[in-house]
Amino acid sequence: MERTELVKRIYDASHLVGSFTLRSGATTTEYFDKYQFESDPELLAEVAHHALPLVPTEIDALAGLELGGIPVVTALSALSGLPAVFVRKKAKDYGTAKLAEGHDVAGQRLVVIEDVVTSGGQILDSVTELRGLGAVIDHALCVIDRQAGGSEALHASGVELRCLFTWAELTDGANAGATP
Repeated sequence: MERTELVKRIYDASHLVGSFTLRSGATTTEYFDKYQFESDPELLAEVAHHALPLVPTEIDALAGLELGGIPVVTALSALSGLPAVFVRKKAKDYGTAKLAEGHDVAGQRLVVIEDVVTSGGQILDSVTELRGLGAVIDHALCVIDRQAGGSEALHASGVELRCLFTWAELTDGANAGATP
């Protein structure tokens, strides 16, 4: 699937208009319901295929953030052959009581995988926790960057954000060629 077609398909599948509160607390009238493209096997496979070139070369594993980053990291892991780490928002207080499941992170070079980035707050929280466990993290990768300060906040913490699509690219690309 060509990139322009993927933009249109993601937009059509997941763009919503209404009143929405984001994790950051900000409100918006436009929202991408990422679960709509993450739950579609064809779209998820295409997202992974197009995102694969954004994965840094010198890494040991992919770290997907709960909940939206998990489908993306799973698809990227299957495509790349890199191990996946499933990162909880908070370490569970039962069983293994781990923050990161699936692959030991101590001494590992990770790229953090997220679906949509607004302020970068969840990535920053997770990077702090993962670094505390001994992981080395210099990069994060997202499907959609809402262009609301997340990239800058991550950069200030030493994390480069690589995005498959910007908010503007999705909205402009989906509307390209539309008649008024």
